[in-house]
Amino acid sequence: MNKQNNLSNTAIKHPALTIPNILGYFRILLIPAFMYVYLTAAEPWHYYLAAGLVALSGITDFFDGFIARKFNQITELGKFIDPLADKLTQLALIVCFVIRYPLMWLMVGIYIAKEGFMAVFGLIMLKKKGRKLNGAEWCGKVCTFSLFVIMIVLMMFPAMPQMWVTILILVCAGMMIMSFCGYLPVYIRLWKGEER
Repeated sequence: MNKQNNLSNTAIKHPALTIPNILGYFRILLIPAFMYVYLTAAEPWHYYLAAGLVALSGITDFFDGFIARKFNQITELGKFIDPLADKLTQLALIVCFVIRYPLMWLMVGIYIAKEGFMAVFGLIMLKKKGRKLNGAEWCGKVCTFSLFVIMIVLMMFPAMPQMWVTILILVCAGMMIMSFCGYLPVYIRLWKGEER
């Protein structure tokens, strides 16, 4: 119990240095690491290493949220760092695969449309209504998890048959569209002043 209280006090005194926030910084630092390993891969094990770094990013994503809730280390900075790390990681993965798979341009278009709309609408809502989205919705979490799994598979098996690559990319695109559609009613309710 004392340990939990100490962790909570740390969150209050040093919000930028809580364990969840440090994990968020670490996830951002992993981005250039896995990009470099993947884009310069010359041996099969290089692809496994790149996939391992992405998997490590996904694991730390789970633990930073778990620790933040468990030990009361939820901070405003953490609410910014966590989704930022998610979005930057997703964008980096898409960029990696665009070079190898032309169909990934579909993902680029969907990603820009989704994130662009949410960013612009979120800023308008904050400025006009003084409201903001408080944390990720279930559809966003499912989308993020699915994208991580599929991207890791694509990263590990660069010689995968084109048919399976196409299917996986289309599944990713579908998950992004599903997530976007899931967030729309949430934003509408917030705009109207209704509870989430």
